[in-house]
Order: sequence, then structure tokens, then C-alpha cells
Amino acid sequence: MFLLCGLGNKGSEYALTRHNMGYLTIDRFAEKYRIKLDKSICGCRIGRGDIFFVAKPETYMNISGLPVSKLIEKMGIKLDGLVVIHDDLDMEFGKIRIKFNGGDGGHRGVRSIAEALNSKEFYRLKIGIGRDPSIEPEKYVLSRFKIEEMEGLKESLDRAADALHMFIYEGKEKAMSIYNRP
Repeated sequence: MFLLCGLGNKGSEYALTRHNMGYLTIDRFAEKYRIKLDKSICGCRIGRGDIFFVAKPETYMNISGLPVSKLIEKMGIKLDGLVVIHDDLDMEFGKIRIKFNGGDGGHRGVRSIAEALNSKEFYRLKIGIGRDPSIEPEKYVLSRFKIEEMEGLKESLDRAADALHMFIYEGKEKAMSIYNRP
């Protein structure tokens, strides 16, 4: 069983911000594969597929660890079945990468989950949001996408949803070999 967990900040003021790439990816995946996020369990909005759950913690991103760890425990998910989907400032806009283990790269949502689980041994699907050197990183991640970025955003979310589908149904290694290419 898998848990696909998209990170983001709750509230309409954050809906289309760069920091909500995890939420946006889960929404796109759920739409594409007809999954309803119609339950609230352990502080997460969840939906269920045949061999996976999708979830969006209903907290702010930086404190998402506790609800995610409670959900994993309740659902009996093994750590290597967890995929945390999040934005990455240090990757080019729209690029995706699947990674297992490692540091949090300064991402406080990932750090919160690793601390709550007392482990870094889970998968991440990182989605590049790029950087604007003229804006402080804390402000940039909470900025909305520009109109000219919307088509690229849609393509990126579709690729991320496809990567998650492949990860679940065709294998982790295959998804990583295909979607981690430059």
C-alpha cells in the first residue's frame, strides 16, 4: 500500500502559490485518476485508490509531520510506501525528481515529516519552482504563479501525476529512471 502525500498550506490565500506544488499535484492526480478526497482522517484530507491513498495534510506545511505520521500509523503504511510531494527552490521550474532518503534541503515541511517519523527513509517527488534572486526565498515560495507560467505549471503537474502513477503500478526504479532524466 502507498501513501501519496502532497504538501501545501491550507487556505484560499495560498491556493496557487509555489509552495503548494504538493497540494496541486495531489489535486491533479486525483482529478486524472478519478479519486475523491472526501474523508478527513488524522488531520489529513484523503482519498483512496485500489493500492494507494492520497492525502493533503490540513495544517500549515511546516507542521505537517504530526498528521502525516498519525495517518501512516493508522493506515499501516510502510515508510518505503510513502511519497511526499513538494516544491523545490533549487530545481528549474517544472522539472521533477523522485528521490529516496536524504536531507530535507531546507524544506521545513519535509523536515517536519522526517522529525515526526524519526526517519528520512521515505520517497520524495520534488517539483522545481526555480528561484528569483531578487525576492527573498520565504516570499518567493508564497508568491503566485505568473500568467506566463500557467501552461508550464499544467504540464509539470501532468508529468508529476504520471510519475506517481508509474511509481505505483510499474515500479519505483522505472519511475525514477524515466522521470529523473535531465
